[in-house]
Amino acid sequence: MINNSKQRYLTTVLCFVMACVTAAPLAAQKKPAEAEAPEMTEQTEKAIARGLKFLISSQNKDGSWSSKDGAKGGGYAIAGTSLGLMAFMVEGHFPGFGPYGKALDRAKDYLLKRSKDSPTGAMGVKMYEIGLYTIAMSELWGMTSDPEDNKEIQVALERVVQIILRSQSPLGGWRYAPRPDSGQDTSVTAMVFVSLASAREAGVLVPAETIERVTGYLRDQAFDEQRGGFGYQGKGYTIACTAGGVYAAQLAGNRDTEWVSAAIDTLENDPKMFSRKDNGHFYYSHYYAMQAMVQAGEDHYANWYPKIRDSLITLQQPNGSWQENEKDYPHKTPMSIIILGTPNRYIPVYQR
Repeated sequence: MINNSKQRYLTTVLCFVMACVTAAPLAAQKKPAEAEAPEMTEQTEKAIARGLKFLISSQNKDGSWSSKDGAKGGGYAIAGTSLGLMAFMVEGHFPGFGPYGKALDRAKDYLLKRSKDSPTGAMGVKMYEIGLYTIAMSELWGMTSDPEDNKEIQVALERVVQIILRSQSPLGGWRYAPRPDSGQDTSVTAMVFVSLASAREAGVLVPAETIERVTGYLRDQAFDEQRGGFGYQGKGYTIACTAGGVYAAQLAGNRDTEWVSAAIDTLENDPKMFSRKDNGHFYYSHYYAMQAMVQAGEDHYANWYPKIRDSLITLQQPNGSWQENEKDYPHKTPMSIIILGTPNRYIPVYQR
């Protein structure tokens, strides 16, 4: 069953225009003492439009998006297709509606087929891709033009959530393989738990114990009090793990804790954060960091968004993508669009 929060969200969608979603602007939620939330600029809208145009032009015949150096079907196709769909959804475009409806239907059908064809539901991919797939299914549920799709999406979503729940390690995290004995690291754990938060927002049951164990892993195993950040495996600090770790911790109910506030402060004061050269996982880390700043409050968001917006506009390639070569990972362009589209607040898991 879709929960009340998502039902209200769907009602808003139907009342706007068939292909678009309306959500309360961040500025309307601000407190008097907080900074004015930045809005979309014309330059940003143009950058997003160029990015979406690139995605349409680079979509595979089977409906997927992938890197060009993978095996049959392309590399990282589950991740690329899931993120590709979310890039359109962040602008209010959904399968079956509007100018991109057919292309998005093909992408949706590709993901559903991969799930149906998988005996275990794990689709033969690592937990990173399973996490992104789960977010895509969560946000697609109830948002397509064909009612029959909703049932298929629900089945696929509930199936993959069970895989995630069974794969949580004894310490509370996840690693690459969908098994509880495969260990844990902060990068995979962040991706997977964000997907569980999305599924929970959509109405899928996520046990309180699962969330408590995630908090325990992040706080006790990964957070480094001296460095004020999260390590990859064990205590330490990397930009990407701190961005992902703090966002996951916020979604697990730890938004106002001292350790989460310390990690936010660390990110905001890291001189390497906005340097494409010095931040080796630039797009990945900002995908998380942007949403962490939204969760942290309007002052943090208003300070962060213009800087990453301007950086991404500068980094956009002439063809409209953020890929640095033909065989680059497929996540960079859709993640950039998702970040730039933050003021829209169209995707529930990216709302505060």
